[in-house]
Amino acid sequence: MRKIYSFKLFLRISAVFILFLIASCSKDKKKPGDNTPTQATPTKFGLYGADSSIYKILYTFLDKIGTQDVSNADYDLLFDTGSGGLVLDAHGIIPSNMITSTGITFTGDSTVINGITIYNQKATISYGDDAATTDNVYGYLAYAPITLGDPNNGGITIKRLPFFLYYKASDTQGNVFGDHEFDVLGVSSEYDVTFPNNAYITSPFQYFDPGEGLIKGFKMPVMSADRYSLNGTYNSDAVTLGLTSSDLSSFTMHQLTYYPGDGYAPIVPASVTYNGKTFNTSVIFDTGTEPYSYLQDPTAGNTAVLLPVNTPVSLTTTPGGFTYSYATSAEDNITYVENPAQSNSSVTVMSLEFFLTNEFLLDYYDHKLGLKNN
Repeated sequence: MRKIYSFKLFLRISAVFILFLIASCSKDKKKPGDNTPTQATPTKFGLYGADSSIYKILYTFLDKIGTQDVSNADYDLLFDTGSGGLVLDAHGIIPSNMITSTGITFTGDSTVINGITIYNQKATISYGDDAATTDNVYGYLAYAPITLGDPNNGGITIKRLPFFLYYKASDTQGNVFGDHEFDVLGVSSEYDVTFPNNAYITSPFQYFDPGEGLIKGFKMPVMSADRYSLNGTYNSDAVTLGLTSSDLSSFTMHQLTYYPGDGYAPIVPASVTYNGKTFNTSVIFDTGTEPYSYLQDPTAGNTAVLLPVNTPVSLTTTPGGFTYSYATSAEDNITYVENPAQSNSSVTVMSLEFFLTNEFLLDYYDHKLGLKNN
C-alpha cells in the first residue's frame, strides 16, 4: 500500500538541502565502527502469510502499547514496504468517549491516556496505487512504548515510538472502514506524514537498535507461495533486523533520494517493457499492494487496461541493473497499464507477487534499497 505522491514532489528536490539532511541525520544512525568489539546477532521478526485465493497479505500483531497489553485483542497490522510508519486505530486503545467522527477530543496541546501521549497535531494520510484506489486516514501524532510481533513467538519493543493514531479511515467513495481495518506497519524509510511541528512518522524499525556492529535496516528472504495459507502461516524468518557488510554486498543496491517532508521514499528509476513496448518510470516494490501491479506508462491511453494473460513484463533498474520479469496469468501477476495523467500517479507499483521470487533489503543508515533475484 503506497503513500500517494504528487507530481510536484519529484520536481522540488534541492541538492543543497539533501546534502544537509544526510549530514545532520547521520548523527543518530548506527553503523559499525572500526573498533567494534563483538558483533551482535541480527534479530528475526516473524510475519504471518495469509492467502484467501484472491489475494495474499503479510501481517503481524500489536502486542503492547503504552501501559496496555493488547495481545488478546488481535490487532493485526498489514506489513507494508510501500509506506513508512505505524498507523493505528484509536478504538480500543483510548476511551471510546474521546473518539468522534471528526477527531479525538481533549484540551490543551497534548494529553496522556493509558501511557500514550497524543499531541494536538492533526493530519490526513492518503494511500493508494492510483486515483481509483485512494484511501484517506485521519488522525493525530502520538508517542508510546510499543511491542510488535506475535506474543507467542517473541517480538521487538521500542521504548518511545512516534505513530499515527487515527479516528477514521475511508475509501475514495467516502465509505468508512470498520475499526482497525486500516492498521498498517509501514516499514519504508519515507515519512508517511510530517506534522506542523515538524515531527514525522516513519518505519518503526528505524527506532530499533539492532545491536553492536550491525547496520540499522532489514532484509527479507524470498516469501514464496508456500509461506501463505488461508488461516495464516507463521514465518519466523520473514524479516531480519540488523544488516552486515556481507548483506549489503550480496544485493544489487540502489541509492534512495531524499524528498523534503517525505524522507527517503523507496522508489528507484527503471526501464519497463511489456508486449515489446518500453518506457521509463519510477518503481516501488510494495508488499501492501495485492493482487494487482500497476505500470504507469506515459504513452498509454486515458483508460486503465488489464494486460491479457501470458503478457510478458520485465524491468531493469537504472542505474543498478537489477532485472525482474514475469508473465501475467489469470490468478497471479495481474497487471494494469495506466497513463499517469489519468491515474494521478507517476510511480509504477510491483505488488506482493514480486516478493514471491525475490529478496528485498532496506539500509536505513546509507538510505539504500537492495534487490536480489532468487
